[in-house]
Parts: sequence; structure tokens; C-alpha cells
Amino acid sequence: MAELDVSRLHASISDNLLGFILAVSSSAFIGSSFIIKKKGLKRAGASGTRAGSGGYGYLLEPLWWIGMVTMIVGEFANFIAYIYAPAVLVTPLGALSIIVSAVLAHFLLNEYLQKLGIVGCVLCIVGSTLIVLYAPSEKSLTSVEEIWELATQPDFLLYTASVIAVALVLIFYCAPRYGQTNIMVYIGICSIVGSLTVMSVKAVGIAIKLTIEGSSQAASFQTWVFVFVAVSCIILQLNYLNRALDTFNTAVVSPIYYALFTTFTIVASSIMFKDWSGQSASTIVSVLCGFITVLSGTMVLHWTREPDPPSATESLKERSEIHFSLLVEGLRRIRI
Repeated sequence: MAELDVSRLHASISDNLLGFILAVSSSAFIGSSFIIKKKGLKRAGASGTRAGSGGYGYLLEPLWWIGMVTMIVGEFANFIAYIYAPAVLVTPLGALSIIVSAVLAHFLLNEYLQKLGIVGCVLCIVGSTLIVLYAPSEKSLTSVEEIWELATQPDFLLYTASVIAVALVLIFYCAPRYGQTNIMVYIGICSIVGSLTVMSVKAVGIAIKLTIEGSSQAASFQTWVFVFVAVSCIILQLNYLNRALDTFNTAVVSPIYYALFTTFTIVASSIMFKDWSGQSASTIVSVLCGFITVLSGTMVLHWTREPDPPSATESLKERSEIHFSLLVEGLRRIRI
């Protein structure tokens, strides 16, 4: 019995290590993809209409497509990471992509990393190290039916019902009234729905892993329920994330979205997969401290980032608004 427990412990550590490697690789690919795509957009904009002005010349730019492929590889690695490691380990490590993009932007795009930004990078690394060292091990699952049992526990069903209720209120009541003025509306929808996205994606990933290992899960209706939930949540999440990015400053959206999304994902994973069951108080506190440290580093990095220069269209629009305001003010004074 003791030998069996030891072998399971080694298997859990091995899975966590594999999940960690995949998550870090994912962050490296995704962080690099932002820089590659941006260089492709700049190159395409130099010889045609910029994307920000409605141009699509970047679709003919090989560098942009290299960036897209790099991002797809990174997202695939992240998907596999959720199969082997708990969400409490994988999700916070997404902050490392910010470090990669910040460092590469410093050297390749001349977007200089300030001293405080370097502090943010160090905080992210320290926090990630704490999470990796104290991340809980996940119990082995042998069928999608077991995942279904976890998903239909009363406490997780209560969490799911709460998420759906809050999302519906935000979508049908708050979004039409306050979506364009309150940043928390769109980001709130993305974040709470995103926690269900991760849980369903993790379930689908485990089903695929078991199928590859010889235990087919395709005949189980639960597998297809998880697939449906995952696709539905992803579409909804991307829709409102795009709205948030189109309405508000990216430098503000990104850290708030990362904080809320990661928090809700950790809560959902803790309820569904019982990540903290059997863990000591010191271990839980260490992981939470790591998460708070990563969160602090992420916000420091975003707040110290140099804003993108306005496009020609935006500059023209601003000048037109200024001229119109001056004209109105001049007419008002003449009338007086």
C-alpha cells in the first residue's frame, strides 16, 4: 500500500512538472507571437493601409502569419498543460507571457522597459516560483464519468448556477446600460465565464488523453456536453473580451482581466477538483502569496508600459474634434 502511494506521488509530481514545462513553453510562444505579429503589422502598414485604419494588407505579410502560428502553438501547449497539471498551477503562469513580450519589445521594437518594469518581471518570476514549489497535486482520473461526478457535485453546481445568474444580469441588464462606461461589466462577463471555460476545456483534454491511452471516451455523452460547454463559453468569452479591448485602454483591460480571470479559475478549480483537499495551511498560504506576487508584478508591468502612439486616423480625429470645439467656442463668443 505504501509503495502504491509513493508511485502515485511520483506520478503526480511528474505530471505537475510536465504541466509546468508546457505552461512556460506556452507563455514563451504566446509572448513572442505578440511581438512577431506587431512587427508584421508595422511592415504591412509601411507599404499600405494600416490595420487600425481598416487595412488587411497584413494578411499578405509572412511575418504576421508566423506570429499567428506561434500563438496557435502556444495555445495548444497551454491546452495540454491543463490536462496534466491543476489550474491553480497553469493559469497564473500565463503572466510569464507578459515578461516575454516586454523583454522582446525592449530589444526588437524599441519599447524600452523601465526600471520599475524590471521590478515587475522579478515579482512575476518570484511569484511563479512559489506557485510551482507549493502547487497541489491533482488526483488521477480514469474516465470522463469521474469528471462528470466532480462537475455535478452540489457545491460546484451552486457555483455554476451563480456564474450563470451573474453573467445573465451583466449581459442583459448591465451591458446595455453601463458597458461603454464601466470597465468591470465586459471584463466581469469574460472572467466568470472564463472560469467555466477552463473547467470544461480541462475535462475535454482529459477525455482526449484517456482516449489516446486506449480508453475511448467518445461514446460518453458527458464528453460531448463538456465540448458544447467549452465551445459556447469560449465564443461568449471572446465576444465580450473584444468589446472590452475595443472600448477601453488595453493597458487597463489586461491586468484587470488577468486578475479576475485567474481568481475565478482558481476558485472554480478548488471547488470542482478539490485542489486544496489534504493540503496544509502553510502550503495554501504559500500558493496564495505566490499568486498575489505574480498579480502585483503583472500590474506593475502594464502600468509602466509605454503607450502605443496614436494612429494617423486617431490623430486626425482628435484634431478635427479640437477644431470643431474651437469653432463652436468662437461662434458662442461672437453671439455674446
